[in-house]
Amino acid sequence: MSLKIRLSRGGAKKRPFYRLVVADSRMPRDGRFIEKLGTFDPLRPKDDTTRLVVDAEKAAAWIAKGAQPTDRVARLLESVGVGKREARNNPEKSQPKKKAQERAAAAAAAAEKAA
Repeated sequence: MSLKIRLSRGGAKKRPFYRLVVADSRMPRDGRFIEKLGTFDPLRPKDDTTRLVVDAEKAAAWIAKGAQPTDRVARLLESVGVGKREARNNPEKSQPKKKAQERAAAAAAAAEKAA
């Protein structure tokens, strides 16, 4: 059984509220979960203490048991001091695609020929 620590959405339309839960990865996002670890309210100010409420000991224990946090949860847990998130970097993604690179090369060649 593959366990995930993920966000389960609650709240009304356009007013999200999330619970941090440990769930089987095959269960639906807002479906059955094993244990609730805390809450996250993205509408609160970033410096508000009730924006993120997490039981850090339980989270660390579940990670030690093999539960994998999702990217967003890993970021939230790192802010609380549980675990270390690896920074992601994909410099290839920001590069222009093939046709745009060809056009830029052609424009550069034309500018060089004109000069």
